[in-house]
Amino acid sequence: MHPNSLFSEDLAPVPAERRSWNTWNYAALWISMSLCIPTYMLASSLIEGGMNWWQAILTIFLGNLVVLVPMILNGHAGAKYGIPFPVFARASFGTRGANIPAMLRAIVACGWFGIQTWIGGFALYQMFRVWFPSLDHLPQIFPAWFGLQTGPAISFVLFWLLNMYVVYLGVESIKKLLVFKAFFLPV
Repeated sequence: MHPNSLFSEDLAPVPAERRSWNTWNYAALWISMSLCIPTYMLASSLIEGGMNWWQAILTIFLGNLVVLVPMILNGHAGAKYGIPFPVFARASFGTRGANIPAMLRAIVACGWFGIQTWIGGFALYQMFRVWFPSLDHLPQIFPAWFGLQTGPAISFVLFWLLNMYVVYLGVESIKKLLVFKAFFLPV
């Protein structure tokens, strides 16, 4: 249909009738991204570093607020016109230049995904240890210098596979979960 490399279905604007996310869904997404295990870990490290609990919460809240403003500005075109970030970036960086911010964004996303997946995998590992105490005694499949034990590695892969299943289902599959999480997690 479109023989050149400048168009694909992934880059096409989402038609208005297929845009099912409203302001509350986007707010729930932001709250869900802000209230997550790495944020709690950051808060605990700030407290350990000498802050009071309210200073740590205020610092994280202000940090999330500072990040929210550019995120809203950056996502406005996508929400209003249904275009993905690489298409939006073409206006500023040109057709080929838009690949640079898109790749930078992808690298950051991969790093954050790795952090979240490692934490989720380790949480799975701790749960599995309750049910299967022998998980601690699995033979080591990695060299010692690698610093990774078999049990946590298996849990990481399982959590990664669970994430890949959610990716396969698409963003619509988590919309209700995000709203639920945004409401109940702070409570």
